[in-house]
Amino acid sequence: MLRVIDSHTEGEPTRVVMEGGPDLGDGPLAERRARFAREFDSFRRRVVLEPRGHEALVGALLCEPHDKSCTAGVIFFNNEGYLGMCGHGTIGLAVTLAHMGRLSPGRHRIDTPVGVVTVDLLSPTEAEIENVPSYRHAHAVSVDVPGHGTVSGDVAWGGNWFFLCKSSPCPVDEKHLTDLTVFSIAVQKALRAQGITGAFGQEIDHIEVFGPALAGGDSRSFVLCPGGAFDRSPCGTGTSAKLACLAADGVLPPGQEWVQESVTGGTFRARYRRDEQGQVIARIRGRAFVVNEATLIRHPDDPYADGFRTV
Repeated sequence: MLRVIDSHTEGEPTRVVMEGGPDLGDGPLAERRARFAREFDSFRRRVVLEPRGHEALVGALLCEPHDKSCTAGVIFFNNEGYLGMCGHGTIGLAVTLAHMGRLSPGRHRIDTPVGVVTVDLLSPTEAEIENVPSYRHAHAVSVDVPGHGTVSGDVAWGGNWFFLCKSSPCPVDEKHLTDLTVFSIAVQKALRAQGITGAFGQEIDHIEVFGPALAGGDSRSFVLCPGGAFDRSPCGTGTSAKLACLAADGVLPPGQEWVQESVTGGTFRARYRRDEQGQVIARIRGRAFVVNEATLIRHPDDPYADGFRTV
């Protein structure tokens, strides 16, 4: 039996696998994620792809934590592959566990493939995460994008790798989703073609485009995720990367709130502190709502039993 619970965090969906996931053994979450990708990728496709899922859906495999100080462990995945961390997904996971009676209000530690994050469950529908350290890897990087000329941006880590564009080819709103997607895919392809990466040659698999806030926040963002779908939420790891760049520029002091809007209008309230090593530790606050509990069925004669992609 494959039992899942669906939620959305400021519009972005999360599907938590509660029962029926593959046996990944023990050990660090990064090692288990590698085994997941190597031996059980059909399970990933079955959970998040059509006909059971859709392009924007993020899966969250609930695991026993390797770090015994943690309440739970989680591996995030999407239509393309596997994620390091997922901010909206961690908020969705916390609200889902609270819905199940498995998480009480207060602070909890969650084990992920890129390190331990903390989550404060503030109410049955609101949580605040404290992310892994975020930083700007490269400033004002220029990339030649066919059809768009030279695009400048920062490369930053917020739990995933981001290219934060300094300008947008069009307004960042719901009327221009196609234009923003086409532009961001072109930037992503250009980064790959020109060998521009994160630290240690890691692929930059998220593109962020910014515009003026429309709902009273500080900024509005469009985030292209791996696999070609855009983030309906303001993106937790993307907001963390944004805070790291603002901190590096000296324009946002520790503790000052930054309200990040998504292209669809959802908001995260964010701030950061410096740890003992001076690293940026972002805190992201948002709402999530459980929308569905389901049992996923795999029929042996189904030609689409393990899912399919249309993008």
